[in-house]
Amino acid sequence: MAIERTFSIIKPDATRRNLTGAINAKIEGAGLRIVAQKRVHMTRGQAETFYAVHKERPFFGELVEQMSAAPVVVQVLEGEDAIRRYREVMGPTNPEKADPGTIRKEFALNMGENSVHGSDAPETAAKEIAQWFSGNEIVG
Repeated sequence: MAIERTFSIIKPDATRRNLTGAINAKIEGAGLRIVAQKRVHMTRGQAETFYAVHKERPFFGELVEQMSAAPVVVQVLEGEDAIRRYREVMGPTNPEKADPGTIRKEFALNMGENSVHGSDAPETAAKEIAQWFSGNEIVG
């Protein structure tokens, strides 16, 4: 397997509850390295751009509101098969369907406030990373 990068967001529901360290421990426990990380307060415009793929969905407005309501932690993760591995440690969007030990099973409040976001494909990861980080901010 080749080393790849993926993008992660620790969402407002988790940052409000001081779960950044606990979530980072799960990420690192899965064998992934955090090669870039910063805490930001996403603007409404940034949230709309980031989630543009969902613009026509009924939950879009609520998602934008939620993501711009409080600070988030944006991250670049690196490791072998990083996208698949991070999605595995996150667990499914619906925390009720998540396996014990996954981030969403342990920390999510509900399906909407599910604590983390992770890229679903290499192309998505590249686009999402580029929205939040310049090349010199990523230190592997």
